[in-house]
Amino acid sequence: QVQLVESGGGLVQPGGSLRLSCAASGSIFSTYDMSWYRQAPGKQREWVATITTRALTNYADSVKGRFTISRDNVKNTASLQMNSLKPEDTAVYSCNAARGRLHSWGQGTQVTVSS
Repeated sequence: QVQLVESGGGLVQPGGSLRLSCAASGSIFSTYDMSWYRQAPGKQREWVATITTRALTNYADSVKGRFTISRDNVKNTASLQMNSLKPEDTAVYSCNAARGRLHSWGQGTQVTVSS
């Protein structure tokens, strides 16, 4: 099973950008679909974006056009480039690796968008 570690979170002003990274180890990274989820205080976790093993991407409507998910199967990383950030993007962002019924989660990284 793959182990995941996120990084890149922090405090950013509205309109700013952040790039999150998810480093994977312990299994064959290229065989997993990779996704990002987020959970804001007092809210349920929500799906943000997915990149499949074939590099097909899909986004939640709330982030479409602002966020870009990517993967590097050599470096075993998945990334989420977040532009034009809004206060409502504030959440703990977690990456997920999925292969069939197998799911692995990272510990999450905090993103705070505030002036």
